[in-house]
Amino acid sequence: MFRRGLTTMADYIPRPCVFCGPSGSGKSTLIKKLMDEHQDTFGFSVSHTTRNPRPGEQDGVDYHYTTREKMEKAIADGEFLESAQFSGNLYGTSKKAVQDVLAAQRICILDIEVQGVMSIKKTDLKPIYIFVKPPSIAVLEERLRGRQTDSEEAIQKRLTTAIKEMEYIDKQEPCEGSTYFIMNDEFERAYSQLNQILDDEINRLKSMTRPPPTQPSS
Repeated sequence: MFRRGLTTMADYIPRPCVFCGPSGSGKSTLIKKLMDEHQDTFGFSVSHTTRNPRPGEQDGVDYHYTTREKMEKAIADGEFLESAQFSGNLYGTSKKAVQDVLAAQRICILDIEVQGVMSIKKTDLKPIYIFVKPPSIAVLEERLRGRQTDSEEAIQKRLTTAIKEMEYIDKQEPCEGSTYFIMNDEFERAYSQLNQILDDEINRLKSMTRPPPTQPSS
């Protein structure tokens, strides 16, 4: 489904980037700044979900909102790269969402849960994995409460999920070129590290999409 190792512009497919980290780790803020500063380089894979939109959210921008029946059928039909259930709602990344970004010659960003990472690793996508970690669960809890958007029950569920996610993340091995970890204890430092990680991919994309130099007329 996704080809690699091709060097001509017509065949070049930018390598996707998968972000994973517990809610409150700051990964969404890192992604937003990355995309704001590199608007012609990155494209975001908009996930599907069966949960209701929150105030201010837009269909097709924040999520593709759908019904459980439709999403379960699409998953069964093999239309999704990954899917997971959280707080009674389904979330997932469709193959089309990723392919649309790659077809636009942009680096596709996926923001997914641990379950999604495990599913992606079984595909031929071969992305760069970036695991974003909070300094501690205590700091994570402080950030979640600071949002003032979730009930106490929702916060406790997120913390329970975060502990399990961190256990998985801590078992992953760093690998140059494919698996990286960012400790988001200070935002600007974390963002600088993120730019360093993706610098080669950004430059590779720019070199592939840069128009050829104009030949001087004789």
